[in-house]
Amino acid sequence: MSSSATTNKIHRRPTGMRSVIAIFLALHIPLFIYPILRLCDWLELSPQVTALLLIPVALSQVISRWLLRDVKQPLARGLRYAADFLLGLSPILLMILLLFEFLVLLGLVDVWSAAVTVLGISIFISILAVLFALIPVVKKVTFESSLLTGPLRFVQITDVHIGSRSKAFLDQVIRKVDALQPEFLCITGDFIDASGVAEEQLAVLRTLDCPIYFTIGNHERYEDLDEILVRMSALGVNILRTNAIRYRGDVQVLGIDDRDDAKQVEQELVKMEVDRLAFSILLYHRPHGLEAAEAEGVDLMISGHTHNGQIFPFNLVVNSVFDRVVGMYQLGGSRLYVSQGTGTWGPVMRLGTRSEITLFEIGATAVSYTHLRAHETGRNL
Repeated sequence: MSSSATTNKIHRRPTGMRSVIAIFLALHIPLFIYPILRLCDWLELSPQVTALLLIPVALSQVISRWLLRDVKQPLARGLRYAADFLLGLSPILLMILLLFEFLVLLGLVDVWSAAVTVLGISIFISILAVLFALIPVVKKVTFESSLLTGPLRFVQITDVHIGSRSKAFLDQVIRKVDALQPEFLCITGDFIDASGVAEEQLAVLRTLDCPIYFTIGNHERYEDLDEILVRMSALGVNILRTNAIRYRGDVQVLGIDDRDDAKQVEQELVKMEVDRLAFSILLYHRPHGLEAAEAEGVDLMISGHTHNGQIFPFNLVVNSVFDRVVGMYQLGGSRLYVSQGTGTWGPVMRLGTRSEITLFEIGATAVSYTHLRAHETGRNL
């Protein structure tokens, strides 16, 4: 076995993922089984019709995550998108159903009207959630730095998830990036989340008239990582794997591989030389390691990974896992920006969040560097 093949084996999904999958399957009862049984009961559907609805819905995620995971055929991909839509619909349906359970209990609405209203509201909200996911918005982030000799304008995209998401979606994203006329583009991981994504599916990257900097996320590690890196290099992308590139005399761009280790940033940053006289930008997929970045003199760290929960109420779960979930944070003289993500994983839906392309406009200022350090540490700006 080649060394590259061995590397890919090492980077496959961790065994802890089995526990996550077990928990996910256990959630089928409240998310998929209970709503179907309750609505069918309210609509007085026969046991046969109830079974015809319940079985495919209850098995949808098993089919999507295993049988249809790497499919390329249009019909099979359509089935996977339908299964993912059911996943996104399920928490919306459950929350509205529980509300109407209370209204039915109080006698304020009959069960048949409750069932029809629950389905109508849930589908309407889900369609809006799809639109929020399909159309990324530009989020502008501005501040100033005394380390810059002139203004700096660049864009971050992250968690695009090409493989799950289509070439057409990437083309749309890059057209929007190009219209912003950035000096460079940063891609902070989970750009690709499937094996065998062909170079021509990513070819739109060649249309950008600016440097592109890329660091890998957890999903690249789960797939054909070595082949992904070859394709990205062929497209002229600068791959940052514990190395730094000088964009201009006063701007340094650094990147670190994603890893399931809270100390990854600390361990890898010491292998590089952060130029404290230049404005340094660190690309790292997940929002961990701001303390290490601050200790090494990094001025701005940009991350993604959290999707800001993507669909309410999953953001409540994400908030319990990550201390820094979305937006700008500051620790001493270092800042961390966590993007909501440009694409989506699983359902092409967003509720309470938006797909985001982040535009950074950083001005040059004569204010001393010690002024930045005077800010309250760890504060969400």
